[in-house]
Amino acid sequence: MPARPPRYKVVPTLLMVYLVAMAYVGYPRYVSGQMSALQYFGIIAATIAVIVLLFFSLRIRDRRRKQ
Repeated sequence: MPARPPRYKVVPTLLMVYLVAMAYVGYPRYVSGQMSALQYFGIIAATIAVIVLLFFSLRIRDRRRKQ
């Protein structure tokens, strides 16, 4: 039976897929001028930063559990 991928990889990957979908949905608002570039790209950048921090946090937690 193949091993399951660790949670620290699955959760951030799913959140990145969700972010891409939400960026796609929000793009027409950015193009039409309802949302500034700073707001649109700022939200995306902040979300990516949180996902990266979550990845490292979950990885550290996983390594500590294995010890």
